[in-house]
Amino acid sequence: MARLVDDPPASSKEGFTAILNAGLPTKRVISQGLLRDEQGRVLLCELTYKREWDLPGGVVEVGEPPALGLVRELQEELGIEVEVRSLLTVNWLPAWRGWDDACIFLFDLGVVDGAITEGMTLQASEIKSVTWCDPATVRERATAAAIELLEAVDSGSLPTYREAPKAAE
Repeated sequence: MARLVDDPPASSKEGFTAILNAGLPTKRVISQGLLRDEQGRVLLCELTYKREWDLPGGVVEVGEPPALGLVRELQEELGIEVEVRSLLTVNWLPAWRGWDDACIFLFDLGVVDGAITEGMTLQASEIKSVTWCDPATVRERATAAAIELLEAVDSGSLPTYREAPKAAE
């Protein structure tokens, strides 16, 4: 590994940490939220960059806690303030279509008045539209992974940690 003249010595704590940080793997972290209306429907987002609809959320920034990243993403993309209630599961995703593997943190955002969507300001570069979906609509629009996840939540069989199978290219 190449080092620069002004790098701290490898024998120092700073140098050792820098060498490890440069060589150890990093992981993308994605935070998503499960938000329901008073009828039990789930909020799904139609994204500009995917065919399937998905739960609201996004990529967490470097050094940002996953729950705070979710709050930031929903503010930026939907124009709403949310309260993160609890972590539902962590879902590991294998590498896919050039993307490295990632961990998705799924948080419970509770139940809100369905009219909240009327006041949303959607970030047009990422979100085409949002809608409240019953289970049948989720099955029509969402990814297979999201469908499986939501069915596990509804059945009470959601594990704390999951590993998604490798998706077809």
